[in-house]
Amino acid sequence: MAQRPTPGTLAPAPEQVAELPRHGVTTGFLARRLGVSPTTLRSWDRRYGLGPAVRAEGRQRRWSPEDVAMLQEMCRLTATGVPPAEAAHAAMERARGQVGEVPRSTVVTPAARPGDVGVPAPAAPAVRARRGHPPASALPLGDVRQECRGLARAAVRLDSAAVQEQLLAVVGAYGLVVAWEEVMAPTLRAVGRKWESSGDRYVEVEHLLSWHISTTLRHMYLSTPGPAGQAAPVLLACLPDEHHTLPMEALAAALAERHVPVLMLGGAVPAEALDAAVRRVAPAAVALWAQSRATAGLALAQHIAATRWGIRGARRQSPVLLCGPGWGRRTREELPRPSGLLDAVTMLVPLSASTRP
Repeated sequence: MAQRPTPGTLAPAPEQVAELPRHGVTTGFLARRLGVSPTTLRSWDRRYGLGPAVRAEGRQRRWSPEDVAMLQEMCRLTATGVPPAEAAHAAMERARGQVGEVPRSTVVTPAARPGDVGVPAPAAPAVRARRGHPPASALPLGDVRQECRGLARAAVRLDSAAVQEQLLAVVGAYGLVVAWEEVMAPTLRAVGRKWESSGDRYVEVEHLLSWHISTTLRHMYLSTPGPAGQAAPVLLACLPDEHHTLPMEALAAALAERHVPVLMLGGAVPAEALDAAVRRVAPAAVALWAQSRATAGLALAQHIAATRWGIRGARRQSPVLLCGPGWGRRTREELPRPSGLLDAVTMLVPLSASTRP
């Protein structure tokens, strides 16, 4: 199996070049190897000059191992969020032996992680991807952050190492809330739109991206020091017929980043189990996720909100937050309805703090 260059490495691994035939490979073969379309390769040739070094008239173009190495560097740089024009210039400089400083993504991991005590999550810089005519294999991202486009490129190529590097870098630089709302979620939505419009193609892209996002969120949750004190946990759960857990995993990680104790029940929690958990744990608050109207059980949410426990004369209830697009804009019961991850975190942190002894 070919080995992907590590970040900052200018030369590809020797076996990546040696295993290719010296007479070169076709455009179709190279496109499949890199995970891009032949149209993208022709576009890079036309726009940036990233074509075969030797062109034989009247014959199908052939890409030498050196040409492949140059395009692998182009793919690596664009996967980190470097704009294509800058990446192409750097890749050609490397191919010519004029090695300088390689452009890097705007994401830089700080020494102190946002969310730590005394380290607020910084606002995301207004860096947007450049508009243009995307190749046929590109995801429909629209006006998004540069890191979002880099993550999408890596996901479409099924470059798992680059996907994981991008996710860890953006979380380390901006914190989980910004990483989720401005990079992870937009890319996931773009994959979903591409899947729906492509006749069930790109399912593998969605699975790869979802798995790495889930892995990153759970890693950040587990690596955060536990909260000090004995505050009641915030209970997170998906409705009985709801299997979309990633938004709740993002909320769990963002709360843990702020040292809020969390009890995560996951997807498709039966109504009886949810009711029993609330009575046993007496949570500081309950957040229920519904992705669609078909899974939004308003009667169950109302029942949980009315559940009381404790000794007679001092019985209390847990506030219930309705999270996700399935609930609509408002509900007649006026249960809190956060507009997104940041809004949910803003509501839940003080509710948890109020239960500390």
